[in-house]
Amino acid sequence: MFYYYMDPTYILVLIGVVICMAASSKMNRTFQKYSRVRSHNGMTGREAAERILHSQGIYDVRVEHVSGNLTDHYDPRNKVLRLSDATWQSTSVAAIGVAAHECGHALQHARGYVPLSIRSTLAPVASFGSGIAWPLIILGLIFNNHMSVTLLNLGIAFSLAVLFQIVTLPVEFNASRRALNLLGSTGMLYEPEVSDVRKVLTAAALTYVAGTASAILQLLRILILTGGRRND
Repeated sequence: MFYYYMDPTYILVLIGVVICMAASSKMNRTFQKYSRVRSHNGMTGREAAERILHSQGIYDVRVEHVSGNLTDHYDPRNKVLRLSDATWQSTSVAAIGVAAHECGHALQHARGYVPLSIRSTLAPVASFGSGIAWPLIILGLIFNNHMSVTLLNLGIAFSLAVLFQIVTLPVEFNASRRALNLLGSTGMLYEPEVSDVRKVLTAAALTYVAGTASAILQLLRILILTGGRRND
């Protein structure tokens, strides 16, 4: 029993937690900083989103408000772009940047961007897998028999959440790149403002990189535990 408390592989989990906390802190600080910088055009996040979508010939995507802070997202199944409290009515460059990023996802969907389709396909499986993987792994470690190997293998199989995180990276990077290009080419923001948005979106991208790194570290820990269990 003492072994489990002193399991050295816990360091992998802790490293992942620290990485995610650092990235989240960076994102919050950056967003708060540029949420105090008002854009020259005075448009709200909602208005900016609608203008960007229409400029790209996208009229079948609804722009709606969603409660919460930085809960902004694009729902490809229902073609709905949802903006959070911090974005919906704000006229800051940060809000417009986040709105433009979500428009980038809508544009990906309209243009048939393959990585977005793959992520959408993986999403339900990854969600189910991430929810059930750890209970299966815990059960496998408790029962020292052939069933434990089966449970551990099943737990690893359900770790498609890691693959989902990896696929998410190019999707998010591409959406940010599209957002910056649109904001600059349409003249919606001045160049210094686009530069500010780039800092916000870069900080946001780091949270996805951190999430992927954390998921990989946790999967590595599972593989180490699986190998050790089999050797026993």
